[in-house]
Amino acid sequence: MSETQGTAPRVSWDDYFMNIARVIATRATCERKHVGAVIVRDRTILSTGYNGSIRGTPHCDEIGHMMEDGHCVRTIHAEINAVIQAAKNGTAIDGAAIYVTASPCWNCFKAIANAGIRRVVFGEFYRDERIFEVANALEIALVDLSGGG
Repeated sequence: MSETQGTAPRVSWDDYFMNIARVIATRATCERKHVGAVIVRDRTILSTGYNGSIRGTPHCDEIGHMMEDGHCVRTIHAEINAVIQAAKNGTAIDGAAIYVTASPCWNCFKAIANAGIRRVVFGEFYRDERIFEVANALEIALVDLSGGG
């Protein structure tokens, strides 16, 4: 009997890491949008992050939102938290990929690009078209796993 006989097919690496990002998103503390991120290099997880308040301060799900221009600014986005976690732990992420459940906003994309991340895999499109043109110019791969683009 072969090793694969009688078992479900293995998921792709992209689906594997996106599935992990989705689980990480369940830790998010702003119910407006739960987002998870995983930074990966050589099929190894380097860092993770989810959207939540500044460490040691109350979360949206505890005291409510801090709204500006229709957006909650109490939280730090998942992508930034993943980059910060890598920096805090001394983990180099240059040349890595990031898997994020929603495409990065403009500010997160700028941080991702400057951190040296070369591939952004996202599970759904989230609000900012600018990332596509700039990613193309910088040769950062954007991979849409939603099937929509």
